[in-house]
Amino acid sequence: MEAASGAIRRAGAGPSPSGAAGEPERLLWVDALRGLALCGIAFVNVGGLTGTPVDGNGLGHWVYELGFHGRFFPVFAFLFGFSFTLFLKGREASRVVALARLGFLIPIGVLHRALQPDEVLLSYAVVGIAVLVPASFLPRNVVAGCGAVATAAALVAGGGSLLIPGLFLVGSAAAEYRLRNGFGAWVAVGFVAVALNAMQVANGSATVAAAAGVATGAAYSVGLAALIGASGRAAGLAAAVLEPLGRTALTNYLGATVLILAADRLFADEWRFGWVAAILAVQIVLARWWLARFRYGPAEWVWRCLTWWRLVPNGNRRAGTLDRPRRT
Repeated sequence: MEAASGAIRRAGAGPSPSGAAGEPERLLWVDALRGLALCGIAFVNVGGLTGTPVDGNGLGHWVYELGFHGRFFPVFAFLFGFSFTLFLKGREASRVVALARLGFLIPIGVLHRALQPDEVLLSYAVVGIAVLVPASFLPRNVVAGCGAVATAAALVAGGGSLLIPGLFLVGSAAAEYRLRNGFGAWVAVGFVAVALNAMQVANGSATVAAAAGVATGAAYSVGLAALIGASGRAAGLAAAVLEPLGRTALTNYLGATVLILAADRLFADEWRFGWVAAILAVQIVLARWWLARFRYGPAEWVWRCLTWWRLVPNGNRRAGTLDRPRRT
């Protein structure tokens, strides 16, 4: 089965700004993985937004450190680069349009940063303009090599935001390849992740922690992609829950900040992970409801209109039903 880090399920090409079929096909595993990353990032961001990070050295601390902290940020960065290349593959897309798309993300990030100082949209937009647009002129092998080198250098330096350029390039190059994976690939990546997490517990250096974060994020990605590509109830449930969340990721990312800050004023701090779970549950329900009626999330639609500098049709071609991807 053909895959890009997993099996492919695609939505039919959507309408371009003029209403003609011209957008690249959606990849179900990409949307689902974006939804998973959004969930993980929400649990990480709640500490910074409320000023009550996870402290101590107990079980809860290590579950957070080894399962969440620094594990989903690399996935988000990889997917940003991946999606940039997919966008360029659209029939009416061009580097000028892609540059406009990144440029209009800057004011969105600036406004969001007023509420969330650690938000990533502004950084993604600036780095995307500086790195992804020039890299689009290069052969994919060169982009992949530069991404690997830049990521390795960032890990040596301690990771964090330094990982963004390299992971952008790795994701961008990955969109150009036909990759295959399955249970064996997940076991191999998972073994590396477990080993690095064990080293993090024993060592605690910034480099080891950053490497463990990237490896764990890769294991999550490969595992979910393999699950989505499999048949059965588990695959269907994962797709049904995570894909709508991922298709409206910008709306949910911005909305989660507002909702977490509101919950912080209403409820006790020790319940903060419960807030996040409740917020995500509500967002999943709302995302499914919205996508049954509209093609793009509210923030996604505004961003798309700004990118193309025109009103983009947003009606779902099959009103009342979720526009489901098809398997190829």
